Amino acid sequence: MTTKPTDSQPGLAQLGSGADPADTAAETPADTACAPAAAPVEVPADTTAALAAGVIAPTPAAAPAPSVPGRGVGPWPADLPLPTGDHWDLELLENGDARNVEDHYRYWKMEAIVTDLDEKRGGWFEVAIENLNHDFNIGSIVRTANAFGVRRVHIVGKKRWNRRGAMVTDRYLHVTHHPSVDSFVADVRGRGLQVVGIDNRPGSTALEDARLDRCTVLVMGEESAGLTAEMMQACERVHHITQYGSSRSINVGHAAAVAMWAWTLQHAR
Repeated sequence: MTTKPTDSQPGLAQLGSGADPADTAAETPADTACAPAAAPVEVPADTTAALAAGVIAPTPAAAPAPSVPGRGVGPWPADLPLPTGDHWDLELLENGDARNVEDHYRYWKMEAIVTDLDEKRGGWFEVAIENLNHDFNIGSIVRTANAFGVRRVHIVGKKRWNRRGAMVTDRYLHVTHHPSVDSFVADVRGRGLQVVGIDNRPGSTALEDARLDRCTVLVMGEESAGLTAEMMQACERVHHITQYGSSRSINVGHAAAVAMWAWTLQHAR
């Protein structure tokens, strides 16, 4: 993934694979077509009015101290009343929560977190990775996808990938395996998503100058070879990340992070 593709050099791309995957990933939700963007929600300045309007969720009247990096939080403080609601995990409340989650998800059940994230991210930003040779970058791409609110990650090709590198974040989004490019394309196009490749091939255009569609699936190729010819044909457009040093490409995991950030700047704020 670089900036100045040359006709004499094949483009490098991105991807990864290794251990066993989607058996513990979040269950894939029912497919739905890409819907128009929702109108922005007006947040009342008054907290009481915001709660009444359902714009913000109620929180416990008293809450424990913030988590400690690398250690999470301990058991729910004995001097505070236990929170109520189906999303709370009684075992975590009793024993503490050391998971790598944001503090507002502390003590929540994993399924409740997935449901909440699905409602927030809407489902129209997805990422796909070609998996031909078990590249170890897939795990880090899945972890980054979780951080940027990607609802679903598609593994195209071999099913096994480096789940360890995802640091359990694959349980908080949906991981879907496709044995072929054709099955992947049928899925995403059937739901109205635009297939956008990220690679530094001749003819690609700069990502920083691109306007990405809200209903998009960003596609990464393998670390050493880039997008396959079949996937290139499936892409409606291909963008590269402009570089300013001597290296022809950057690591596919880093390239995926830059591409997700680019979409986020345009649609998630």
